[in-house]
Amino acid sequence: MYATLWRLIPGPVWLRILIVLVLVAAVLYLLAFFVFPWVDQMTAPAQDVTVDR
Repeated sequence: MYATLWRLIPGPVWLRILIVLVLVAAVLYLLAFFVFPWVDQMTAPAQDVTVDR
């Protein structure tokens, strides 16, 4: 699978590496600022636990 993706990316090796790094950074950005906060909101009620003595 990765070999097929590597062949689909245009340009020389240095450009392919740059494109892959930009794509990885974009995915990490989307996960950190959109996906993970949304998942946290969905699971927040389960994390709000208080113990009374």
